[in-house]
Amino acid sequence: MATNAATLYQGTKVSTASPAELTLMLYEGAIKFCNIALLGFEQNDYEKVNNNIIKVQNIITEFRATLDFKYATAKDFDVVYEYISNLLIQANIKKDPEILNQALDQIREMRDLWKEIMKQNKMYVR
Repeated sequence: MATNAATLYQGTKVSTASPAELTLMLYEGAIKFCNIALLGFEQNDYEKVNNNIIKVQNIITEFRATLDFKYATAKDFDVVYEYISNLLIQANIKKDPEILNQALDQIREMRDLWKEIMKQNKMYVR
């Protein structure tokens, strides 16, 4: 019962979120999946590592696909996203939590930058 309520709440939260809030949710999701992958490293559960790194890669791919290159900053964002993607690939291939931590640090920085952008442009509702 509680799971259904949580699922319903999450669905409502997503469906009523602004595009800026959805972007923030994606950053938060990427951070969550990186942390789960890091836990997988600790547990020697490489399937968990792989599955969660792939989830993060999918989020980063989505960010790259939705960049609007009519804005100069899009190229800068794309460079960072490409760097994060490469780190994720290397972390997964080499099964190296340190490389994953580097990607996580970059994602956190991007999330914090996005929060600042939202704040400056009064897009942050919550």
